[in-house]
Amino acid sequence: MKTPKNRPTATLCMVLKGYPRISETFISNEILILESLGYKIHIISMRHPREPFTHDSVKAIRAKVDYLPTRILPNLHLLLYHNLLLALKRPGSYFKALKKAVARWLRTRRSATVKHLLQAGVLAHKFLPGKGIVHFHAHFAHSPTSVAMFASLLTGVPFSFFAHAKDIYTSDTRQLKEKIDMARFVVTCTRYNQRYLSWVSATTTTPLFCVYHGINLDYFSSDGRNPSLVPPYKIITVARITEKKGLETVYRALAILRERGIDFRHTLIGEGDDREKIQGLIKALDLGTRTRLCGTLTHQEVISHYAESDLFVLGCQIAVNGDRDGIPNVMAESMAMNLPVVATNVSGLPEFLEDGVTGRMVPPRDPVKLANAMEGLLVDEALRKRVTRAARKRVERDFDNKKLVRELARTYKAMIPEIG
Repeated sequence: MKTPKNRPTATLCMVLKGYPRISETFISNEILILESLGYKIHIISMRHPREPFTHDSVKAIRAKVDYLPTRILPNLHLLLYHNLLLALKRPGSYFKALKKAVARWLRTRRSATVKHLLQAGVLAHKFLPGKGIVHFHAHFAHSPTSVAMFASLLTGVPFSFFAHAKDIYTSDTRQLKEKIDMARFVVTCTRYNQRYLSWVSATTTTPLFCVYHGINLDYFSSDGRNPSLVPPYKIITVARITEKKGLETVYRALAILRERGIDFRHTLIGEGDDREKIQGLIKALDLGTRTRLCGTLTHQEVISHYAESDLFVLGCQIAVNGDRDGIPNVMAESMAMNLPVVATNVSGLPEFLEDGVTGRMVPPRDPVKLANAMEGLLVDEALRKRVTRAARKRVERDFDNKKLVRELARTYKAMIPEIG
């Protein structure tokens, strides 16, 4: 796409937790499309990449990237150097940011508050000058927004943030309310989240927008699908191995299918802190010969698995610490490839997956109902054809990221006149 003649010269600074990250294709896709629309982006990342590979979309991004010091002690000299110089140059602004940091620390006693202030000092003194940055926009409401907020106090450059899932529901509501009230605007990815943020800061005058992430439909088509549709059925789950993904429910449901005499092979793609726990459950349920854990795969490898599978299943639930999903992109990806989906009615999922219309939806933590829904989509050919056709249409209508990022760009243009 040709760059528009009225391309903004001012720079939008994206503050990210880590870049690039395999699990955050929605961010790289957003940046890539914004660049194609003429926006100049500069990325500030709080962490270096963890994975040894990345998606093709990342390779096409032109934005420069600067990495903040991740840990305090090994980088103390660098953090103190830039913060002290900044404090000397802008004593009023620095005192204002320091005062806010003290107030936030007194609320929660979390040392991360100090780190975020120091990181913001490095951003403001080392990375901001000469970049033409007129606005900070953070992805995730926790630490990236904390850095953006402090950087805003230190520089006078306004900030906004995109709230997603864990970052909302595991945050102290007092801290989150303060960020909402101080931001120029807030975006989130589900109506469910939008209602929650409105509740957290009921009296705020900050605009709260909902824009779904969406997926790049160019990558997902049913043309290359080659499902077996005969036993052993191929069942797939793509998820981080964490409590909120409800994998325990998924495996207990699989055990029920086995007891009913349904032959299947299940593949889990993803990594996470609960891997050993899930491996122990698989062993306890005697599912070892029917399941495999593939770890993290490239996007193209995941798409290949979609193409060969008969059913996609997620068991999402609200974790003990309040963590929960928004609308998992992997669910939309499966639907876009005419792969039937079974999931739970948690958080924003019902906004997209309609029971009996675009897939099957059941309550969380109920392996029997999950097994029933899985069995129905595996053996009822008429149901499977009906929901997969409707699901693809729903994705095309509501989850096309090219349309959605343009909607997001219109929001940026309206709310950030400096880059409009």
